Amino acid sequence: MQTAGHDESLSNPDIAPVPPEARTWTMRDIAALWVGMAVCIPTYTIASSLLGGGLTWWQAVLTVFLGNLIVLVPMTLNAHPGTAYGIPFPVLLRASFGVRGANITAILRGIVACGWFGIQTWIGGAAIHSTLGMMLGWGSPEAIPLLGISVSQFACFMAFWGVNVFFIWKGMESVKWLEVISAPFLLLTGLALMIWALVRAGGFDAVFAASSKALPMAEFLPVFGAGLTAMVGFWATLSLNIPDFSRYARSQKDQVLGQVIGLPPTMTLFSFIGIVVTGATVVIFGEAIWDPVEVIQRTGSKVLSAIALIALAVATLSTNIAANVVSPANDFANLAPRHISFRSGGMITAVIGIVMMPWKLVADPRGYIFTWLIGYSALLGPIAGIMIADYYLLRRKHLDVDELYRREGIYRYTGGFSLAGLGAFLLAVLPNLPGFLVQTGGLDAAGVPDLFEFLYRQAWFTGFLLGAALYLLFRKIAPVAVKAG
Repeated sequence: MQTAGHDESLSNPDIAPVPPEARTWTMRDIAALWVGMAVCIPTYTIASSLLGGGLTWWQAVLTVFLGNLIVLVPMTLNAHPGTAYGIPFPVLLRASFGVRGANITAILRGIVACGWFGIQTWIGGAAIHSTLGMMLGWGSPEAIPLLGISVSQFACFMAFWGVNVFFIWKGMESVKWLEVISAPFLLLTGLALMIWALVRAGGFDAVFAASSKALPMAEFLPVFGAGLTAMVGFWATLSLNIPDFSRYARSQKDQVLGQVIGLPPTMTLFSFIGIVVTGATVVIFGEAIWDPVEVIQRTGSKVLSAIALIALAVATLSTNIAANVVSPANDFANLAPRHISFRSGGMITAVIGIVMMPWKLVADPRGYIFTWLIGYSALLGPIAGIMIADYYLLRRKHLDVDELYRREGIYRYTGGFSLAGLGAFLLAVLPNLPGFLVQTGGLDAAGVPDLFEFLYRQAWFTGFLLGAALYLLFRKIAPVAVKAG
């Protein structure tokens, strides 16, 4: 509901503070949310992709586990103001970037989510396409000009897109319901796939035989560093907009324990399943198959394959709605609260997800890690550093919530823009730009010092530390009044 004293141009019922009586999500709900988001095909494939970079199976699993422990720190820290004040991510951004400047960083995060929405929708549509092809022989080989995919692939993509839109229309309570129902089902399906792979391949020894030789340290460290950054980048989006969910939590204890229980163990287990199954395909089929949809198609049982593919579609749906719709819906609503609601913001997300042609983003697994995951972590790391420095070190966890919704309030800064926040963000992104251009082919690697490529492999960490330090420095130069907590 609209709170008295709020500027209508900065608030609507979807981004207004959640009142204490409506904060009902328990530790179980938060944990189920993370299980539902973490059990997805990108989780399955990321560790398998690390194997392709030369890591052993246990190094890949360790990289995933450490990356999730690291990202849990900004995740729980940024979740605190959501639970304490009931505010969503784009409203929290107003404290450090200004009531208008917050739109810049919120939309950057929102566009990344649109890309993720498209990727997950494509994956879910591919599972439906495979199921129909296997059960009914349905499919068309002719590619659509410009798109590069067949008519049947595009039709399944759009059908799954429609299912996602249904949940967008139903709102936040449908997200909570979907996660709680799907979480145990998804984990059991993953474990069943791993057991099948182990039985067919002849046990763990046979599976891990091809991935037991460690790289020399000089070759290991760059791959490990890039993999760790990619793993942090995997949830760098959620580590920013976690207030969109924690604003519904009953207490800080619920949000912290729910995330600790739900995130690192689930990510590590499901990525381990991906490694085992991918390793088993080398033994069973004579080649490494990192796509679980293709693995399921080759199991030899139409009924079991159909059940498994439906499970993958459910996994993709539960991840997509929570991880890739809630935030951009709020981010777009923050642009024009009087005109854009959660529903219409979600629809904008869904449409952009089609336009980005997500099948091209995931065509190459190495490009997926080194260009997509690390590339956008270079943008999101500085935002996380600035937000945490502002809330914990500058404001000591004290916010004036009513002022966050006033255009002429204390968070107006310079015409609605925080020059300290935006300046720190831009300067923190710059060191990662040369490495990104080398990765995408925009610059010749021979002409770029090795230091920039090293910084890019640790893009999130580089941006996080620089963003936080520069923001605090600029606030020393141009201090703001901070109330005691």
